[in-house]
Amino acid sequence: MNVFPSAGPLLALAPMQDVTDLAFMTLMARYGGPDVYWTEYLRVHAVSTPEKWIVQSITANVTGRPIVAQMIGNDIPALVRTAKFLQTLPIAAVDLNLGCPAPVVYRKCAGGGLLREPQRVDAILGALRQAVTIPFTVKTRIGFDDPRVFDELLPIFARHSLDLLTVHARTVKEMYRSEVHYDFIARAVTHMPCPVVANGNVYSAGKAAEVLRLTGARGLMIGRGAIRNPWLFTQIRQHLAGEPVFVPRGVDVMGYLSALYEAVCSPGIRESAQVQKMKKYLNYLGLGVDADGRFLHQIRRVGTRAEFFRVCEEFLGHDRPMPLEPFPLALKDGDLLAGEHL
Repeated sequence: MNVFPSAGPLLALAPMQDVTDLAFMTLMARYGGPDVYWTEYLRVHAVSTPEKWIVQSITANVTGRPIVAQMIGNDIPALVRTAKFLQTLPIAAVDLNLGCPAPVVYRKCAGGGLLREPQRVDAILGALRQAVTIPFTVKTRIGFDDPRVFDELLPIFARHSLDLLTVHARTVKEMYRSEVHYDFIARAVTHMPCPVVANGNVYSAGKAAEVLRLTGARGLMIGRGAIRNPWLFTQIRQHLAGEPVFVPRGVDVMGYLSALYEAVCSPGIRESAQVQKMKKYLNYLGLGVDADGRFLHQIRRVGTRAEFFRVCEEFLGHDRPMPLEPFPLALKDGDLLAGEHL
């Protein structure tokens, strides 16, 4: 299956652990959605079995758009075994994660941790390219702690006939707080024989157009920007087509939050646990609500559904436009989630 749309840049929803499950992807489709979805990563090791909820996000996909299954790990036989299983499912491609910056992942030499060992990456890609008969893709960062390794990685990527390369243009150690080095994506576009997708800090339709211009990328992968603004994919299409861009109002955002609350609510979950789960999403959305961070401050302190929606109504129960672009809020070191802009 061709993962590209017939016209225009590819717009992809980034894989986000504990976020891009079946419920969230289905909700995104209601707002226009991306051209293609990536699953959460399947953790692959010697005795692993594919996580049932991730498999379900593939087999029960009702978005009408293709889905790519992502793996993370470093055990070659296990990765090959899992890739062969995934190809029995209705997926558009198999993807290898070389970019996850979570310490619990990279300390096990998986995700972004593998970028410290280019020759090991070479061996893994060689084995997977032989095992994967459908499109095979990679999502990477530009290095672990030194972007100069990217010049060593690009020939490795090119050698293994990838069908698509997604580049998040930060190092693993930079996490999500540095500027995005879009020149590295442009370098990949020049050197790779396959299409390249740009990832990193695409938060508005205008920013999307700028990133496409700066990089020459074939498409864009968007993560936390889509949590904050589920209309973003539609807005990008409108902007690139020269059409008026939809700007949601406060009440529209309220409607989205109500739908999100219902969509991600697990049966039997305690109200307090559900509210805590919603705070994860609001860490991203809250950056686009008010310039002084009062909404985030208050929403982080609620404990009940009634309190949650009372704060939301206070800040969003209006008809004023909500661009939802992130304000430059002063963040503390512990505010990692609030500062993550994919």
